[in-house]
Amino acid sequence: MKLNFRFLLFFIFIKFNIYSQTFLTSQLNNSRVKKAWTNKGSSIKKLLSDKKISTDKLEIFIRAFKTEDKLEIWGKNKTDLKYVLLKTYEVCAKSGVLGPKMKQGDGQVPEGVYTINRFNPTSTYYLSLGLNYPNAADKKRSKAKDLGGDIFIHGKCVTIGCLPLTDEWIEEVYMLAVCAKSAGQKEIPVHIFPFEMTEKNLRMAIHTDFGKSQQFFWENLKTVYSYFQENQKVGVWKVDVLGNYSH
Repeated sequence: MKLNFRFLLFFIFIKFNIYSQTFLTSQLNNSRVKKAWTNKGSSIKKLLSDKKISTDKLEIFIRAFKTEDKLEIWGKNKTDLKYVLLKTYEVCAKSGVLGPKMKQGDGQVPEGVYTINRFNPTSTYYLSLGLNYPNAADKKRSKAKDLGGDIFIHGKCVTIGCLPLTDEWIEEVYMLAVCAKSAGQKEIPVHIFPFEMTEKNLRMAIHTDFGKSQQFFWENLKTVYSYFQENQKVGVWKVDVLGNYSH
């Protein structure tokens, strides 16, 4: 029995490492990814080393704020309990207004709890990471027949509902995501907020005419923001029948 158990563990280890290397290798087969790694590989390794994070144990979390035009990358070793801030990037263009995306063509940037579901090394916008919009909450809160899709974190400085960085910085963000997935991270969480959801900012926002219509949604979204602020942990978020997030 001990022999069989050890063999099973060995098999799982080998299978995991083959999968990881296959993903990394397949990405580096693309000329843009190879260029990104040439340009940013050394700086990424130094960034992680400075934070005492191993490349082969990396997990990341992405957090974005629409009003502040910023995107944060947080990281940790998979054995660590808490994330630390790795770097903050400027979102270099935006569309729409505050409030969640509700339908195709509204030009809105989504707000909520998402994950990366696509790596696109041949994007029209250089490199891009796709989000799983519309998620379960979006589908329950919107009555639109077509909620739209194809929301990305990408290069260039143009957008209709996405989160664009410059080509230089998407190289870094993309490769951090590749490293995390290669290290075994199954889901890379992405939280998008209308603004930094402090109590002061929330009170100011919901006292505007538009903000009143978003009050319940934003108050619910603040629980997601506050949980991470207090714990430096992403948490597991469920969606109820009304499209509200709960931990």
